[in-house]
Amino acid sequence: MPLPKPPTKRASRLEPEAFATTLTPSKRARTPAPLATPPSVVAAAPVQPAAAAPAALLKKSTPPAPLSLVDTQAAASPAAAPKDATKPSRTKARKSQGAPKLFVLDTNVLMHDPTSLFRFEEHDVYLPMITLEELDGHKKGMTEVARNVRQVSRELDQLAAHHKASSLQAMAEGLPLDATGHREASGKLFFQTQLVDVALPQGLPQGKADNQILGVVQALKAQQPEREVVLVSKDINMRIKARALGLPAEDYRNDKTLEDADLLYTGVQALPSDFWERHGKTMESWNQAGITYYRISGPLVPSLLINQLVYLEAPGAAPLYAKVNEITGKTAVLRTLRDYSNPKHAVWGVTARNREQNFALNLLMDPDCDFVTLTGSAGTGKTLLTLAAGLHQVLDDRRYSEIIVTRVTVPVGEDIGFLPGTEEEKMGPWMGALDDNLEVLARGDSSAGEWGRAATNDLVRSKIKIKSLNFMRGRTFLNKLVIIDEAQNLTPKQMKTLITRAGPGTKIVCLGNLAQIDTPYLTEGSSGLTYAVDRFKGWGHSGHVTLARGERSRLADFASEVL
Repeated sequence: MPLPKPPTKRASRLEPEAFATTLTPSKRARTPAPLATPPSVVAAAPVQPAAAAPAALLKKSTPPAPLSLVDTQAAASPAAAPKDATKPSRTKARKSQGAPKLFVLDTNVLMHDPTSLFRFEEHDVYLPMITLEELDGHKKGMTEVARNVRQVSRELDQLAAHHKASSLQAMAEGLPLDATGHREASGKLFFQTQLVDVALPQGLPQGKADNQILGVVQALKAQQPEREVVLVSKDINMRIKARALGLPAEDYRNDKTLEDADLLYTGVQALPSDFWERHGKTMESWNQAGITYYRISGPLVPSLLINQLVYLEAPGAAPLYAKVNEITGKTAVLRTLRDYSNPKHAVWGVTARNREQNFALNLLMDPDCDFVTLTGSAGTGKTLLTLAAGLHQVLDDRRYSEIIVTRVTVPVGEDIGFLPGTEEEKMGPWMGALDDNLEVLARGDSSAGEWGRAATNDLVRSKIKIKSLNFMRGRTFLNKLVIIDEAQNLTPKQMKTLITRAGPGTKIVCLGNLAQIDTPYLTEGSSGLTYAVDRFKGWGHSGHVTLARGERSRLADFASEVL
């Protein structure tokens, strides 16, 4: 059989929209719809893309040129219109929402989060000239703010270097924010390239930087009335003044791990009362080294996480306290916990007084758990339990060589100035909680006498080192137990710096109360402790417990409730 002749002319060119179009009609769509069917019924019927295409082609009297994909799509039946209307493309959805917003950033936003330029997705970012001036004034120093300002300056320099043209007109068109590899930011960066002369209310002084930024926002709103211009600031008073002038203002919320602190992972889950009835039929159990394991499968498994602590307390039945040891597909393995409320299992003379303290001691004494976070109100026993577990594993088990204690030096009231002495002597006033708990632990051994307690105190002091947070960068801890006290005052960046100091055989314990944050610009949702708890949940070598009940004194418990 001879081959067909080669084509004598080129085919019609495809449009970009035609690549997503499928022209092959289904077999069910070959039968044309009845003519008596009204158009409303046809539109509501199941979609048949090419059912009316032959009828539309028969109306043409002369053979036309070969149809392109766009022409064929236009000649399709009206039944295909509802299908396209129900599934709009992402581009169409964005166009329907209007033009992207223009966010004017205050200086404190860049000082707080140096990557905030790339956190606004498809929206544009505008930097007033006074913001650049304020950044230049805070770039010197070794503080966290100075480091953030220098990082912002480097990011701005890279964005300007990737922009080929540096003329005033080219800069006014904006710099693409994704030029340096931040693909999530598809908007543009605009600098203030023109002098803005705006008459603010007479009560606002013209020379203040905040008022100049408000004038820029007001001018942009007047120049671009079709576009939404929003001021983003971490300063509450700045946002109040903006709203008083009729300007939209918002807080910078991209640094928050959680919008509501009540949604934070607690690490503890109560099993339903019918747990044994719903999971007993397919349950497998075995005993290994005095520990009971349960393999369960059922509707409860998808809600569990690795190292999550579960409990079942039913009247008239033995309670169950277990930890999720393994999750494989639709099955989970529960491992029973050691009862540290029993004096036989006391840790350095300390026993658990409630359920959450028992859970915390199980995580602190677990050698496979490298990262533990304990949160709770004042008096719940976070520091005491951690020190007792640390001393037991350092002096008795010889699992760690020493204990390193550090914390953020953020004063509650007025700063008392410079402290004399060495690093540990300077950190001494900040470690009052450590001294109080060591005194409690030393009282436990009443049979040793006064000389024995003094010798024990000297031995304990030799195994505990107090270090400042300012000198942690570049260090590596080997076979040490690192306790980070008052971790709620850490930023996510500082938390990352501390956790990445851990070397082989090191365990890190973070303690904190999210209701007592003293660091400026930090909230319960943006704290480094919240960040660590949310990121480490479900990891096989980490655990978290929220201590609920205070055990300090009845006075402290009542004060935490009513004050």
